[in-house]
Amino acid sequence: MSEINDSYKALKAPSEGFFKDKGSKFYSFAFPVKNEQEVQACLTEIRKKFHDARHHCYAYSIGFERDLFRINDDGEPSGTAGNPIHGQILSHDLRNVLIIVVRYFGGTKLGVRGLINAYKFAAQDAINNGDIINKTLKDIYELHYDYPMMSKVMYILKEENLEQLDTTFEIDCRLKFSVRKKDSKRIEDIFKAMYPLKIKYIESK
Repeated sequence: MSEINDSYKALKAPSEGFFKDKGSKFYSFAFPVKNEQEVQACLTEIRKKFHDARHHCYAYSIGFERDLFRINDDGEPSGTAGNPIHGQILSHDLRNVLIIVVRYFGGTKLGVRGLINAYKFAAQDAINNGDIINKTLKDIYELHYDYPMMSKVMYILKEENLEQLDTTFEIDCRLKFSVRKKDSKRIEDIFKAMYPLKIKYIESK
C-alpha cells in the first residue's frame, strides 16, 4: 500500500502584489484562511479600504482536497478575473488561501485576453511575494477513558510524539490529540485495542 500524502503548501502570512496595464492598476492581496468566516472578514477589510475601486475580484480554496472554493468576477466579463486568480492558486499548489485583486480602471479597455493576463499576473505577483511553507494535514481524535488508564495513555502520547489538545482529567477522562494523517490509522488501532478506552475521530485540519 502506498503511503498517504498528507503534506501541502500554504502561505505563512498575508502578501501583496501589483500589476499595471494601459493605465488600469491591479492591486493583489493573498491571505492564508481556514474557513469562509475568515474569507468574509478579509473581503470586508479590502472592500472598505479600497471602496472607490471598480472591481474587487477574488478566488479562494479551502481544505486539503480543495472541496471548498469560490470564484468571483465582481462585474468583470465572465471568466476573466476569478478563473485566472484561481488558476494561480492551483498552479502554485496552494491550499487554504484567498486572493483578492482590486482594479482601478485606467480609461482604456483591455479586452478579454488583456483582463485574463492582468488578473493572472497580479495574483501571481502576490503569491511570489509571499512566504510559502510546507504544512501537514492532521487528524484530531478524542479519547474517553477511566482515570486508572491514564499512565498507559500518556505513555503512548509521549512515545508517538502526539500533540495534546483539550484535556479533562477526572474519574472519567477526556483528551483530544492530533496526529499526522499518514499515521492516524496506526495510532487509532493502538487505542482501539485498549478496552474499555473509546476513541472518536473529530476532524482533519
